[in-house]
Amino acid sequence: MNKTVNINLAGIFFHIDEDAYTKLQRYLEAIKRSFTDSQGRSEIISDIEARIAELFNERVKHDKQVIGVKEVDDVITIMGQPEDYIVDDEIFEDEPKQHSSNRTASRKLFRDTDNSYVGGVSAGLSHYFGIDAIWIRLIWILLIFGAGTGVLLYILLWILVPEAKTTSDKLMMKGEPVNISNIEKKIKDGISTVSDVAKNVSDSVSDAAKNIDFKKKSNSLKSTSTSFFDTIGDIFMFFLKVAAKFIGIILIIIGASALIGLIIGMFTVGISDAINVPGFDIVDTANAAGTPVWLVSLLSLFAIGIPFFFIFYLGLKILINNLRSIGNIAKFSLLGLWLMAIIGLVVIGVTQATEHAFDATVNEKEEYNITAKDTLNIKMMDNNAYNKSMHRGGNSFYLAYGDNDEKIIYSSDIRLTIRSTEDSIATLHVEKNADGNSYQTAKERAENIIYKYALVNNTIQLDKYLTTDAENKFSDQEIELILYIPEGTVLKLNKNTRSFLNYYTSNNNLVTYKDAGHYFKILNDEATCLDCPKDDEEEDDYKIKINVNDEKGSINIHNDGVEIKTKDSNLKIDENGVRGNANDVKVHIDEDGIQIHSDDD
Repeated sequence: MNKTVNINLAGIFFHIDEDAYTKLQRYLEAIKRSFTDSQGRSEIISDIEARIAELFNERVKHDKQVIGVKEVDDVITIMGQPEDYIVDDEIFEDEPKQHSSNRTASRKLFRDTDNSYVGGVSAGLSHYFGIDAIWIRLIWILLIFGAGTGVLLYILLWILVPEAKTTSDKLMMKGEPVNISNIEKKIKDGISTVSDVAKNVSDSVSDAAKNIDFKKKSNSLKSTSTSFFDTIGDIFMFFLKVAAKFIGIILIIIGASALIGLIIGMFTVGISDAINVPGFDIVDTANAAGTPVWLVSLLSLFAIGIPFFFIFYLGLKILINNLRSIGNIAKFSLLGLWLMAIIGLVVIGVTQATEHAFDATVNEKEEYNITAKDTLNIKMMDNNAYNKSMHRGGNSFYLAYGDNDEKIIYSSDIRLTIRSTEDSIATLHVEKNADGNSYQTAKERAENIIYKYALVNNTIQLDKYLTTDAENKFSDQEIELILYIPEGTVLKLNKNTRSFLNYYTSNNNLVTYKDAGHYFKILNDEATCLDCPKDDEEEDDYKIKINVNDEKGSINIHNDGVEIKTKDSNLKIDENGVRGNANDVKVHIDEDGIQIHSDDD
């Protein structure tokens, strides 16, 4: 049973086994002795301790886990032995000894604020992808002035991507192993002047190129190569990672595009009341419940935008390995906000639906002195103020301004029904219908419908449009016209009534849309067309006549029958029967029987 020790390493607390603590303490003391006279000694040791703390933190799965000797040995293997890096300031340009821990590390994305113009995003991306920062900045310019998505994407990366503050972060940003040698070199490079650094790098590269034993390196590479199946596995994992990165890019594009569209939509629709955006007054008119448009826009942004934000964030997570987490507080806050937005939209939807829960009808009745001896004309009347962009159809409405510049809703949701009556006079019933969240509201809206009609010189003039004040909102206002005509009266339907008539006839409707433009005589529950084409005339339009002639004879096919002629015979089939003549023999077949005659009889 071993004792455990609590240590504070670079501001992070760890529980460590006593043996492991002793080994770690000797290791750190050896490192301090190695850099006794070095430039930036305190900064080097501080960064080494911070890196060791990071490595320990990666291996700790929970707060109560104790770090043992194995974890310390793993860290020492990664960081390297201190005696390998005893370097004197005066011979800083010399190449350090080779050691087993100097291996290539994968790059991680950080913001490089040392080489930044704004937030260091472009410089960090240039290190991550291994290209010059100028190309990244050109791409940002194209995104900002081209697609318009660059600003939001840059801000999000600025917020989510961590800054490379420590020496370890800067080494990982460039893909260099974070060990004692590189930490020391990075710090001393920062302390040295630009000219010294350039000279050191040049000489180091030159010496390294001269001293490389290519044959030895080649043999070493062969001896450490993996097996065939391991290579296949590595290739497969490479393509899998490429596919994952591609999926991440797709998710980022989808999420960013949706968020930008929602934000633009919110500001466009949400502030339509304040700045009177053209065309959006239709939305306000259809909003029977009077719910503020900006509230619906804001709730829609949260309800739709938050899932797309997490899609965007997931894409960044796939693309960037060390992406900073937004934290549980932010995640649960967004989840709560999303649930509130969903609940709010459901409440608004139910409120809007209740505006059509009740319907009411208000009736008007008008009697006309039209008798069975008269001819009654029906005509739909136009209004130039309501003809613009008007299309006939149910549940459609438009807006216009009246004589006093008041906003008016107008619609052509009007149906005309023709019925017969035994009364001596004609009667027009006008039924005004509307919806509401209560019967009283629906009735009030129906009463506020304005519809004009009049009898002028035996012509009933009916408006093509119903109107109502915009304050009544659109609530499926419609007009049902039922005209009772005395039996024996002649009715003339103007052609412009076609779209207002019913599609089928019934006991309660005598004419259809096909009857517009014709005269009808109204009888008991039926209407007889007086100027429609007769059946005989219609049949004449479909006469059949086929003639085939050659030197042997002819065949004639027509509406009356068939006739076949040759030089020696003749056969005729018509309504009188079948008659044939051939070789002095005559045959006649009709309803009386069969008759055969010859010249010898």
